[in-house]
Amino acid sequence: MPANHSNQTPSCDRRAFLRCGTLWLAAASLGPTLSDSPAHSQDDPTDAALRIGLMTDMHHADKPPAGSRHYRETLGKLAEAGDKLRSLRPDFIVELGDIIDAADSVETELRYLSEINRHFSEIAPDRHYVLGNHCVDTLTKSEFLGAIGREKSFYSFDRGGIHFVILDACFRADGQPYGRKNFQWTDANIPAEELQWLRDDLASNPLPTILFTHQRLDTDDNHGIRNAPQVREVIDASRGKVLAVLQGHSHKNDVRQIGKTFYCTLVAMIEGSGPDNNGYSLMTIRPTGDIRIDGFRNQADRHWPA
Repeated sequence: MPANHSNQTPSCDRRAFLRCGTLWLAAASLGPTLSDSPAHSQDDPTDAALRIGLMTDMHHADKPPAGSRHYRETLGKLAEAGDKLRSLRPDFIVELGDIIDAADSVETELRYLSEINRHFSEIAPDRHYVLGNHCVDTLTKSEFLGAIGREKSFYSFDRGGIHFVILDACFRADGQPYGRKNFQWTDANIPAEELQWLRDDLASNPLPTILFTHQRLDTDDNHGIRNAPQVREVIDASRGKVLAVLQGHSHKNDVRQIGKTFYCTLVAMIEGSGPDNNGYSLMTIRPTGDIRIDGFRNQADRHWPA
């Protein structure tokens, strides 16, 4: 289905949209840093809005640069992101995958994960991790989850009247989970068991919903989930309940509309050298129904207007 990039602000009442689970998106890139956006001055961190810190594709590793990826700079970029997000007091934070880069041994990958997670954990006590292909290059999923203190790689939870879903597409086409270098990164899939779980979760949940995934659900190229059309059928069957899908993996800003759902790809933190080449954001969901992603550095701003 072709993408629909619309900058038209709908004239309908947002509260009615949230009750029926339908979302309109006006997407705009308003500059490289949050302070460049005039809307930022209107933010009041003491109001009743739900705030979610977002970042993706940090690829932390102790190794020299490769192309545009500067692995040893991630800790410094995360320090800036942590300082800014803590000042905005997010209710929870989500890392959308590839928090570490691949290594040749379990011990090295666990060291990378321990180093980056120590700093990531300081941002907010309520944290969520989406599995990326680099998270389980040498590690198994149980090793990765054990190191971050989590039990499951896909699950759902509610905050502030919104339902959130964490998906895991790190499975081969034959249903085998990634781990121990047993996969090709282009072979990403949501297996039948997880797809049925998602179907049941959306059917039983009465709240407007936001999904988080690492690999993309809106494209059929190498960065896409191979059975994305089947996943989107489940999303579409929820009749607009899924407001948006937040994703990473392709390292670039992007936003598309497919059916009634908007698919927003966040920029990678790893890309480029120096503090100007950072990327992270704060998603704000207000009681009025206004939803906004305010981007810092290279992350684009997005707006779901009330």
